[in-house]
Amino acid sequence: MPTTQAVPTTTEPLWAKVIDHTSCIGCHACTTACKSENEVPLSVTRTYVKYVDVGHWPEARRSFQVTRCNQCEDAPCVAACPTAAMYRRPDGIVDFDKSICIGCKACIAACPYDAIFINPEDNSAEKCNFCAHRLDVGLEPACVVVCPTQALMVGDMNDPLSQVSQIINRDAVTVRKPEKGTRPKVFYKGADQVTLDPLAARRPDGGLYMWSEQGDVSHQVPSGHPGQWNNSAAAVLSYDIPHRAPWDFRVSLYTFTKSISAGAYLVPLILAMTGMIPWTSTAWTLIGPIVAMVFLGLTGIVLIWDLDHPERFWMVLAKPQWRSWLVRGGFIITGYGGVLAAHLAAVFIDRPELTRALAWAGGPLAAMTAIYTAYLFAQAKARDLWQSPLLPPHLFIQALLAGAGALMLVNPGALGVGGVWVFQLALGTHLVLALGEATMSHPTAHGTLAAQNMLTGSFSGPYWAGIMLAVAGLVLVGMGFTAGALGGLVGLLLFEHAYVQAGQSVPLA
Repeated sequence: MPTTQAVPTTTEPLWAKVIDHTSCIGCHACTTACKSENEVPLSVTRTYVKYVDVGHWPEARRSFQVTRCNQCEDAPCVAACPTAAMYRRPDGIVDFDKSICIGCKACIAACPYDAIFINPEDNSAEKCNFCAHRLDVGLEPACVVVCPTQALMVGDMNDPLSQVSQIINRDAVTVRKPEKGTRPKVFYKGADQVTLDPLAARRPDGGLYMWSEQGDVSHQVPSGHPGQWNNSAAAVLSYDIPHRAPWDFRVSLYTFTKSISAGAYLVPLILAMTGMIPWTSTAWTLIGPIVAMVFLGLTGIVLIWDLDHPERFWMVLAKPQWRSWLVRGGFIITGYGGVLAAHLAAVFIDRPELTRALAWAGGPLAAMTAIYTAYLFAQAKARDLWQSPLLPPHLFIQALLAGAGALMLVNPGALGVGGVWVFQLALGTHLVLALGEATMSHPTAHGTLAAQNMLTGSFSGPYWAGIMLAVAGLVLVGMGFTAGALGGLVGLLLFEHAYVQAGQSVPLA
C-alpha cells in the first residue's frame, strides 16, 4: 500500500506586542535602547514613556504609558502615504521605506497615535517597526531585551503557545482608541485610562513638567487637557515630550490658492451656462482661465515647498499609491492644469468654440480640485474636526467665493452683476458654515476641544479676524464697493489657517 508523507506547512507569523503596565517602572530603558539600536537622533523618539500622577496626596500614585506605533491592521498611515513608503508586511508589521518617502507628512496627520515623525537628519518619516531587522533573524526587539521587569513582550499571535498570544486570549487587555477601527497590534495590560487617553490628564500648572518644562517650539501641540479636572481621581501630567503638528501655514495657504484656481474657472462657467454672461466674455475665454492657471501654479509651488523631500515630488505621479488622496488630488490638479492649458491654447489659435467643449472636462475637474482636500483631511482619522460631512460642500462654496472675489478685483466689470451675486451668496454661506463649524456640537471630545481652540483658544485670533473681514467684505460689496472683495478673500485665508491648525491642536498621545 502506498504511503503518503505529510507535507509540512508554515504559517506566516503575526507579530504583536503586549505592554504590561503593572510591571512598568518608567525607567526609559526601552527609549534609550531604541535610540541606540535604530540610531534615532536627538529631539525625536520611536518610543517614549509618559508619566501621569493620579489622585490627591496622600492617596496618589504614578502611572506610566509606553507610547509607540501600534502596528495597525488597517493602518491609516499606509492608506494616506502617496508613494507606499509606509507599507504593511505580511507578518503584520507596518514598516517604511525611506528611499521613496517624499516628506509630505500625510502619514503623521493620519496616525491616531502620534507615533510617526520626520527624522531631522534625513527628512524622511520613520517610527517603531518592532525592530523588524531583528525579528527577521530570530532576535527580539531591542526594547524587549533591555526591559528590566519584562513589561514589554513581543510574540506571534498565530502561535497559540506564544506568551503574547496567551496573554491576549486570557487576560484583560485593551488597545488605544479602538473607536478608530485601526485594529492595532499593541495590547496594554493593566493600563490606567488616564494614560491611554491623552485628554484625561490636565497640563501641569505653568507648563512645569518633571525634570523640565516644554519650551516654546514652533508648531508645537501642547500635551494633556488645558482645563482643570475636578474629580476625586484628578490626574496631571508630570512627564511628557513635545508633539509637533505635521502641517504648518503652507497647507493653509495651499487650500486658499487652490480655491482661487478652481473658482476662477467655475464662476465664469456657471455664469455663462446660466446666460448671465456670454460665452464670448473675456471672463470666460481669457481672464478666468489665466487667473486659474496662475493660482494653480502657485498651488503646485506651495505643495512642493511643504515637502521635506521636494526633489522627490514627481514620485506622487510616477509611483502612485492609489488609496492616498494626495495621489488622487495630484492627478486631479494635473488634469485640471491640462484643461486650462488647452483652453488658453484654443483662445490663442482663435478657436473659442473649443472652450465650450473643454468645459465638459474642465468643470468637473475644477470642482474636484476644490473639494478633494476634504477627502485628504478625512484620511487623517485622528483629526476629528476634519471629519465633517459638510467639508466637501464648504470647500466648493469657498472656491466660488474665492474665484468670484479674485476676478472682481482683477477686472471689476468682467463678471457683471451675476458675479457680485455669486460672491455675496458664497460669502454669506461660508460665514454660516464657518460659524457653525466652531459652535455646533461635536460628537467627540477631540473635535470639541479643536473647535474651542478655534473659537476661544490658540487660533481664535485668525478665526475671528477672518469672520469680521468677511462680514466687512460682504457689507462693502453690497454697498457697491468692489474692493470689498479683498476683505472676503483675506477673511477666507485667515479662516483656512485657523481651521487647519486648530484641527491639529489636540494631543493624540
